[in-house]
Amino acid sequence: MSGKTFDKAKFKEYMKTKGWPFLKNILINHNYVVSLILLLIIGRIASPNFLSFASLINLIKSSAFIGIIALGMTMVIISGNIDLSVGSILAFTAANTAIMFNNTHSILLSVGYAMFIGTLLGFVNGFFVGKAKVASFIVTLATMAAFRSLTVQQGQGGPILIDQEAYYSILRTIGYGTFLKIPYLVWIFVLIVGLMIFLMTKTKFGRYVYAVGSNEKAAKLSGINVDRIKIYIFSLTGLLTGIAAFLYVTRFGSVDTATAGKSYELDAIAAVAIGGTSMAGGKGFIQGTFFGIIVLYSIDSVLSALRVPAFVNDLIKGILILGAVLLQKVLNNRKVNN
Repeated sequence: MSGKTFDKAKFKEYMKTKGWPFLKNILINHNYVVSLILLLIIGRIASPNFLSFASLINLIKSSAFIGIIALGMTMVIISGNIDLSVGSILAFTAANTAIMFNNTHSILLSVGYAMFIGTLLGFVNGFFVGKAKVASFIVTLATMAAFRSLTVQQGQGGPILIDQEAYYSILRTIGYGTFLKIPYLVWIFVLIVGLMIFLMTKTKFGRYVYAVGSNEKAAKLSGINVDRIKIYIFSLTGLLTGIAAFLYVTRFGSVDTATAGKSYELDAIAAVAIGGTSMAGGKGFIQGTFFGIIVLYSIDSVLSALRVPAFVNDLIKGILILGAVLLQKVLNNRKVNN
């Protein structure tokens, strides 16, 4: 019998020096990978088509709106803050984007306007958090209510409809079109994920975000303009929410001012927590949030395949958030003790 024989001693040495440290790093810093693998296995058992290419693409497509918002939320949470207003920002921005498109029938003007409105609303949050020194929870809780109220008032409590002829001939292509058999929404989402990974890992701004979240006082002493960084963080989150709002309009063709974006902030926070970002700030990964949002949306598919009643979904999501945060705490305590 030819071939190399199994060397048990070398295998043990390899696991001790490289194998176990690698697995420990995955468990501590990338536990979302384990969650995703387990969920995919359960989904595969529940439904033979769960792991098909088409089902995975549909999963990413359906999570694109909240996924893009969650990327901004990752920055906010890494910096040691929170943003509860993203759902209301999406609703207000989407409503105004619909009005802009109805008046111009221009995709470029509409997407530019969506990005401007989103950035402006994010800047408002950042100004009060950074310059006025008000806790982000209080600021965004207030703006969540304020932006939603403005949106409902703008639509008089009802939906804002897009010119249907223009929508079907121009705008709908983005929301439903494909390139190389992959939806535009997926391409856009993945592109933004790549850009955000670059921003947070390869730029000075990304390092500053982590520094502010790890120790704000130390960041100030090292010469970082903490107030400005916070304004940038919330403005960029608003910009990403504006992009999500434009895509929302292209997908649905109307904006229900009372319900658009409702609870999006909770799903975004859940994706960030599941993705391994520390809720205390200073630690997290954009790619973790990407997998976190897929895990979150996979839950609905798995529960549906297992014929679990739909009203149980939010309970499962709540348990997952608590579980993710508790797991972070346990792993961090072990890391400190070791």
